[in-house]
Amino acid sequence: GVVGMKPTYGLVSRYGLVAFASSLDQIGPFARTVEDAAILLNAIAGYDPNDATSLKVDIPDYTQFLKPDLKSNGKVKIGIITETFGEGLDPVVEKAVTKAIDQLKDLGAEIQEISCARFRYGLPCYYIIAPSEASANLARYDGVKYGLRASDADNLLSMYTKTRAEGFGVEVKRRIMLGTYALSAGYYDAYYLKAQKVRTLIKQDFEAAFEEVDVLVCPTAPSTAFKAGEKTEDPLSMYLTDLMTIPVNLAGLPGMSIPCGFDEQGLPIGIQLISNVLREDQLFQVGYAYEQATEWHLSQPVLKDEG
Repeated sequence: GVVGMKPTYGLVSRYGLVAFASSLDQIGPFARTVEDAAILLNAIAGYDPNDATSLKVDIPDYTQFLKPDLKSNGKVKIGIITETFGEGLDPVVEKAVTKAIDQLKDLGAEIQEISCARFRYGLPCYYIIAPSEASANLARYDGVKYGLRASDADNLLSMYTKTRAEGFGVEVKRRIMLGTYALSAGYYDAYYLKAQKVRTLIKQDFEAAFEEVDVLVCPTAPSTAFKAGEKTEDPLSMYLTDLMTIPVNLAGLPGMSIPCGFDEQGLPIGIQLISNVLREDQLFQVGYAYEQATEWHLSQPVLKDEG
């Protein structure tokens, strides 16, 4: 039930961040309101020579784009990503997001459907690229300089193996092994290189879409939240909850999730806004206008005591 903001890749420095997947990692604010997210982004955005991927660009005051009228800067064109609706989408989520889109139309936005044909390939693409980068980045956590060090190791090799066995959780180990496999001899071209090519195609789909519209919309997730630990033994089902946000991450685009309703259990539903590179201003403009016209940001999820 909060606002989440993922800036353009490189807008916020990654210096000091524990690296998972270097070409995907991006720091962004979580906040109760769009205005708070804008204030936070003002504070953290900007060039940092300690990060080789940091962008040398002028940073505007994002709060200047917070206006309740969508027509204040001319007609805003919003595209509905057709591939994100239909099969696999919880009907309750679809209903809430569709209603939110209708409200954006009432606020003055021009709405049209738009296709991003390779959007659905983002998930398998991500789960090749991200684990591959993670397997390299997390190799440094071997007990010598960074992180945990196993206390009962007899020699250097024992320290390496025990430290990594004790320090990483099940899911992290799974991703490291997957990444190591994808980068290994004989599989690099078949998996990692092919995934990078698909990533380029996904980015090209977004570029084509932004030639027609200013902002893209879709659900933030295909369903509401599952219980903690509920899908630990079913990683594929767990990965599918990232279906809507991963393509945006692969393309390095800015995205914003804002509350747009609740399901019958009182769990929050979000609508995702996506804009072109360095067009965070459009996300704040649309997100703030929608937020001011609704009261979802004032509501909180129902917390049930199961004890």
